[in-house]
Formats: sequence, C-alpha cells, structure tokens
Amino acid sequence: MTTVSLADIQIRTTLQPGDLGYIAYIHGDLYAKECNYGINFEAYVLDGLKEFGQQYDAAKDKVWLCEHKGRIVGCLVAQHRAQQVQLRYFIFLPEYRGIGLGKYLMQEFVRFMHEKGISHAYLWTTDEQHTATALYTRYGFVLTEEKPSESFDKPLTERRYDLTLA
Repeated sequence: MTTVSLADIQIRTTLQPGDLGYIAYIHGDLYAKECNYGINFEAYVLDGLKEFGQQYDAAKDKVWLCEHKGRIVGCLVAQHRAQQVQLRYFIFLPEYRGIGLGKYLMQEFVRFMHEKGISHAYLWTTDEQHTATALYTRYGFVLTEEKPSESFDKPLTERRYDLTLA
C-alpha cells in the first residue's frame, strides 16, 4: 500500500464549476457511512453550499480544495458573515487523514483571518466529531452554544465554537 504524505497534496484556492456539488457528495457519502447521517443532512449541506455559491466573493471568502492526482480529497471553506467568518465544510476522505492536512488548513484559515483583518470566526459541528473538535480547540476555538438536533436524521447535539483573535 502506498502512503500519501502532505507533500503529495495540491491545494487549490479557486472555486470552479462542479466543486460545490462534489463537496456535497463527499459530505453526504462519508457522513452516511461514518455517522449514519441521513438524506436530510445532505440537504442541509446542499442548502448551505447553495447560499455560499450565490454569495461567493473571492475578495471575502476562501476555499481550500485538497487534490491528489487530480481528485478532490478534502476541503475547507471560509465564508464571510458581516464582520466575521464561518469555518465550513472541513472534511477529508479517510485515507487522507493523519498526514497533517487538517493542521495545515487550520493554519491557513487563521492566516486568512489575519490577512483580511477578521478577528472573529465561528463554526458549527456535532458532539460526535471528537477529532475535529480537538483540532478546533487547539487553535483557540471555544464552545459557546449547544442545541439538540434531529436535522441529520438522528438525535444529536449541534455545537457552536467561536474563535477571537487578539
């Protein structure tokens, strides 16, 4: 088995036709397999991606599309929201986890905030995303809100995390 390293991944920061649909596909497919999320979760992702696509502004938003051998294997989106930014769609295919890609993209996200003069970011996740939550908190995100949800076709807790840069 060939081992993939961070050096094997190309990061594309331009949004192209087909990208949003593929991001939705990865989310729907992967979360169904790993977390037993249903079709309502995929619809939720599609609604958010529709909004992002319609409001996309390359001067205010940023995408990091991780590609390996010409195929998208993960991504992260920074979506502008007034005087803050929302971290969204942070996902990798399983075979690309554990190579430092998440850490690299979190550093890029924080660098983007500094470059744009944005001091506040937030994200939503669930109580099931332990690995992601550990990464977010290492970068200074703090849990600020919890709410019960059945939006993903099963009961769970949605969690909001906020980051304020000095």
